[in-house]
Amino acid sequence: MSEFQDFLTHKFAHVTVGEFKLGKFEEAAQIYEEAVSTYGAGFEGAYLLREQGTDRGISIIFWDSQEDMEANISEAHKLILKRMMPLFATTPTDNYYEVMGEIQPQEKKEDA
Repeated sequence: MSEFQDFLTHKFAHVTVGEFKLGKFEEAAQIYEEAVSTYGAGFEGAYLLREQGTDRGISIIFWDSQEDMEANISEAHKLILKRMMPLFATTPTDNYYEVMGEIQPQEKKEDA
């Protein structure tokens, strides 16, 4: 029965969209990596995307559940993110999503 319950459980994604002040993306990316390195149980991976030729970006962080995400917000994590806030040109937007599907690439067959 637990396999059926696992099938009904969906991962959780925290998506942040923002724009940094001119030339600040690289500094923000370093702080982002520092913040992500504090995550523990329930963390499933993170992507930091940058729109080519701009200082606009998207962060996507995957969690086993919303509870896991909330449990990983420590005081140390908050202090790290506080250092990032002055780098933003505008206030970033946060959205939370339930991951409804995941498609992995098939293994490529070796040429004979």
